[in-house]
Amino acid sequence: MGNWRRKTAILLFWLMLWQIMSGWINKPIYLVGPIETMQALLRLVDSSSFWRAVGGSLARIGAGFGLAAVVGLLCGSLSHFVPFVRELLSPLVSLMKTVPVASFVILALIWAGAEQLALVISFVVVFPMIYLNTMAGLEATDPQLLEMAQVFHVSGWNRLWQIYRPALAPYLLSACQVALGMSWKSGIAAEVIGTPEFSIGENLYMAKVFFSTDELFAWTAVVILLSVLFEKGILWILRKFLVVKA
Repeated sequence: MGNWRRKTAILLFWLMLWQIMSGWINKPIYLVGPIETMQALLRLVDSSSFWRAVGGSLARIGAGFGLAAVVGLLCGSLSHFVPFVRELLSPLVSLMKTVPVASFVILALIWAGAEQLALVISFVVVFPMIYLNTMAGLEATDPQLLEMAQVFHVSGWNRLWQIYRPALAPYLLSACQVALGMSWKSGIAAEVIGTPEFSIGENLYMAKVFFSTDELFAWTAVVILLSVLFEKGILWILRKFLVVKA
């Protein structure tokens, strides 16, 4: 309980400081306070277009993350067991890690169009993290356990579930914890550039065009909340399947 009180006090401190700075500047076009932001958020929530935008962005970014997680896990596993696959994918992964996201956004906008832009960019950002951490986790598997499994002729499925899964779990959880936040940052940024219909990025862009600072802050708060909830939900599911109970 003490920990919650401390966190609440810290949150209230920053909210008060935010409100004081907003009142001191006294120019809503530059900075609005938490009260104005909450009022704008309540106005937005009351409209059907708000929920369509939230649903559209959640679907695109969630699909991009999910696809990257599955493909990264499969490719990372394959690269661990088949060295040639690792060599084959190495230039592609290096490219995805080093090329600026802005360059990928422009290319994806040309190739895939605005509607699929957030999905593609989320995939590009998340895939290398899942891929590399999958390989690292599999390589960290205890060789003595693998030797014992071979001696006792343990089936491939049991090796995967009882030996590889516990070794992979901390690496995959760590990768997802970072990748989930990055998928939202990159996905929303891509939407701001592509401005697809029914998206949070489109609304952020329109708030900028019309200098609606209160709505800009309100949509930013929505992104933060969705990112936190999405992260907690996915990590809860992963822990259910990956973490071995003593």
